[in-house]
This record gives sequence, C-alpha cells and structure tokens, in this order.
Amino acid sequence: MRASPIRIPTASNDIDWDFCFPSSQQTEISAPQQTHELYPTGGSEESEEETKAKEEEEAIDCMSHPKEKLAESQKRVAQLIKEKMNTQANKELIRCVILSRIIFGDRHWKCARALTNLAYGYLTLRGLPFQAKKHAASAKNTLLTWKANTTSDKEKEEILEALVMLYYTLGVAWLLQNRGREAYFNLQKAERNMKELKELYKGGVCELKVSEKDLTLALGRVSLAIHRLNLALAYFEKAIGDVIAAKSDRTSDLISLYEETAQIEQLRKNHNQAIQYLQQAHSICVSLFTEVSPKTAETSALLAKVYAMSGEAQHRDAAEIYFIKSINAYGATLGSEDFQTLSTIAEFCKWLVQNGKKQDK
Repeated sequence: MRASPIRIPTASNDIDWDFCFPSSQQTEISAPQQTHELYPTGGSEESEEETKAKEEEEAIDCMSHPKEKLAESQKRVAQLIKEKMNTQANKELIRCVILSRIIFGDRHWKCARALTNLAYGYLTLRGLPFQAKKHAASAKNTLLTWKANTTSDKEKEEILEALVMLYYTLGVAWLLQNRGREAYFNLQKAERNMKELKELYKGGVCELKVSEKDLTLALGRVSLAIHRLNLALAYFEKAIGDVIAAKSDRTSDLISLYEETAQIEQLRKNHNQAIQYLQQAHSICVSLFTEVSPKTAETSALLAKVYAMSGEAQHRDAAEIYFIKSINAYGATLGSEDFQTLSTIAEFCKWLVQNGKKQDK
C-alpha cells in the first residue's frame, strides 16, 4: 500500500530555485553545496552570461509597478495550479519572491511568506524536497522573529498560517528523504502553530493551504515511519472522522484513508480490523467506480492479500474470490499484459502454491 501522497523525485535537474536567494546568502554556501555540482544539467546548462542576462531582465521588469505585478503573479499561480501546469506555477512563485523582496525587503515577514509558498510549491508541485527544505529554512528565522514581536492580531494570523505551511513543508520533505525523526519534530511544530492559529480564530473555520486533514495525515504517516503504530492509528482514525463529518461516509477521499489504516492494523497483527477497513474501501469503490475498474481491482487485490496473510482457514475462500475479482477487473480494464494484472496473477499463484503445501501437511 502506498502511503505517500507526494511524488518522490527521481531527478533534480532544477536550478531556478537558487536564484531566489540574496547574493549574501549564496556566498555562505560552501563549495560542495553549489547548485551546479548537486544538480548537473549537462548540455542544457546555461552559460554564466545567459543566466546573468535573464536575472537582470527579470529584475528590470519587476521594478515597474511591483505591487501590481505581485498581485498579478499571485493570481497566475492560482490559475496555473488549477490547470495543473505545475512547473509554470513554480516559476511564477519564484517571481513572487523576487517581487516581494523588491516591495518589502529581505527581512520582512511577507517576503519570508513568499519563500514559504515557494518551498511548499517545490514540495507539492514538483516533488523536490531538497529545494523545499532550503527555502523553508531561509524563511524560518524571519517568521519567528516577526511572530514574537508583532502586536497586530491580523499579522499574527498570517504569520501563523505561514509557519504551519513552513513546518509542514519541512516535515514532509524530511519524510520523503526517510528522515522520520526530523519529520516528526517539524510536523509537531506545525501542529502546535495550527492549534495556536485556531485559538486566535476563536474556533472559527479558517481556509488554509495546509488543512488540518493534511497535517493529521502527515503526522499519521510519519508516526508509521518511526514505528509508533498506535499513534499512527489514532491520527488516521481522526482523519477518517474529519472527512466523514465534512463530506460523507461514501466519499472517494476515504478510500486511501481506509487502505492506509488497514496497513497499520495489519502491522499491528489485527487482521480482522484490517479486513474491515478494506471492505469499507472496496464498498465505496464499487459504488463510485463499479465492480470492473482499476481502483476496485486494487482494493480487491489488497483484500485478497489481507485474507491470505491472516493464515486462518475460514479466510481461504475469501482470499481466492478477491484474487479472481482483482485479476478479472484488471484484465478487463487494463489488459491481460498489464503489469498490475500480471503481478496480481503472480501473487495469486504464489498463494495457491503456499496454500496447497499447507493443506498437504
């Protein structure tokens, strides 16, 4: 069962992110950490003159009515994300950082917020945790300083929102790099800032880029990564309850939640509970996508495996039924030669051999 909602990158050939740091910050990076060494671009690498010309052109363009251009850029980001043009949206977030630096200066919380938005963009739009961590770390001290010194409730709300996003970004970025303890530490900070923000809103509903559900799921996943299974289960059960309260008990959002919760119960050796969660996921798939669909085939395969792994004689028939359902659904929708079809057939054959040996004893 796949737990991560964010693509783990296989290549990081992206140098745009480094342009956003002031020259004073760039000079502090030691030689082995320079962008061109970490992310070689081969034949597509721009010359120093071309890069400098691009930056000068961007700066000149941004100097003309920067506040208006910032508002336009922010609107473009939202539209590009809506159209799933992730790379273009990320480049527009870079432009927002440049404009925010021109308008507010490097040490203003609004500039730090723009960097936080960019960090979150690199994480969620591009799946690049290294760049995400770099920008979030750059913004952190400025946001914390302003939070401690501001007397305006409105400013504090916006700074807290940025801090929730910042620590969430750091937490998930560390998680993608298999650093569970660092991830948990940062996500706990996001949780504390979320709690403080809710108190400031006096219990009102606040629309955030990082929702309470996002944060709860991240905490559940990192708890699973560091093998705190009871805590992971508590977070996932909370997320399930929140989704049911906000939407319904038949929404597609619950499918992956039930699958991941079943995974936790399986690790806790609670096979019957795992089966119950997967049956709920399967029921939603059938009602939303019909019996013959790739998603229903996936949940059928998961159910078959959990029934098989229970080792109980009364579950053998159910395991066989769901293996066959999954193979038939994959074959009808993806084809008999598809990887999912073939891998499920292989799992079924393996189980049949093992089950046959057990029955012979």
